Amino acid sequence: MDLTTWMNNYTGQSDFTLVGLFSQSKHPSLLAVVIFVIFLMALTGNALLTLLILFDIHLHTPMYFFISQLSLMDMMYISVTVPKMLMDQVLGSHKISAAACGMQMFLYLTLVGSEYLLLAAMSYDRYVAICHPLRYPVLMNHRVCLLLMSVCWVLGSLDGFMLTPITMTFPFCGSREIHNFFCEAPAVTKLSCSDTWLYETLMYVCCVLMIIIPVTVISGSYSSILLTVLRMNSAEGRKKALATCSSHMTVVILFYGAAIYTYIFPASLHTPEKDMVVSVFYTIVTPLLNPLIYSFRNKNVTEAMKKLLGVKPFFQESLK
Repeated sequence: MDLTTWMNNYTGQSDFTLVGLFSQSKHPSLLAVVIFVIFLMALTGNALLTLLILFDIHLHTPMYFFISQLSLMDMMYISVTVPKMLMDQVLGSHKISAAACGMQMFLYLTLVGSEYLLLAAMSYDRYVAICHPLRYPVLMNHRVCLLLMSVCWVLGSLDGFMLTPITMTFPFCGSREIHNFFCEAPAVTKLSCSDTWLYETLMYVCCVLMIIIPVTVISGSYSSILLTVLRMNSAEGRKKALATCSSHMTVVILFYGAAIYTYIFPASLHTPEKDMVVSVFYTIVTPLLNPLIYSFRNKNVTEAMKKLLGVKPFFQESLK
C-alpha cells in the first residue's frame, strides 16, 4: 500500500488547511514581501558562504567543512516551509494534501534533528582544535569529518522516519486546520480525535534526547575550551579562540533556545500565536542569521569574500 493510500484510509479526506502567519496579520501582502526578501537573503547568504568554502583552499579545514554543511542544511530547511507558505498567499489557497504534509513533516524533522547533532559535532571540532592542537590533524582528518557528518544525517533522519508515519496515521475526525504555516508534528497531532497521550510522551522523550545529548556534548566541549583558554599565555591566542567559539555559541543559543521552548516546555505555556512566532524565528530568521554570524565575525571568510569580489586593500597598495 503506498503512502497516499494509507494516509487517506486513516484520515478520511486528503487535505489539511494551514492557518499561517498571514491570517494573523493586518498587512498580509507587506508581510509576504518581507518574508520573501528574508528567504532570498538567507538562500543567497548561505549559498555564497558554501561556495566560498568550496572554492577557497584556505577554508578547506574541518571547521569550515562543518559550516558549509550548516549552510546547506539551512538552505534546505528554509526551502521546506517558506515557498509553500508564499505560494499559498499568492494563490489564495491554504490547502495541503496529506502526502505533501507528511513529506514536509519528514524533511523538517530530519533537518532539525541533523542540525542538532551538527552543532554538537562543531563544538567537538573546536574542542579538539583548541585543547589538543597537536593531535588535531589526526583526530579531525577528512575521514572523521565525513563520518561525523554521516552520523548527523542518519540519526537526524530517524526522527523523521519514526515520528512522521505515526503522526499521519492518527484519525482526524474534526477540524483539519493546522495552526501553523507548515506541518509541524505537535500541531498536526492536536487535530487527532484519538488518544495521543502515549505518542506525545514518546515524541517528548525523543525530542528531549535529541536536544539534551547534543547540549551535553556542547557544554562539555566549551567548558574544557574555557579552561584551556584561561590558561593560555598568548593574549592573541585567547582572543582568536574566544572569537571563534562565540560565533558558534551564538548559533547554538538561537537554535536550541527555540527548540527547547517548542519541544520541552509544558503544553500549558504554549498558545498557537506563541508557537507560530517561535516557528518563524527558527525556520526563517535563524537561516538568515547563521551566514551573517559566521561571515562578519570571521576574518578568513571576509578575506575570501574580498578576494572573490576582487576588492584590493587600498591602503596597502598605496604604500607600495
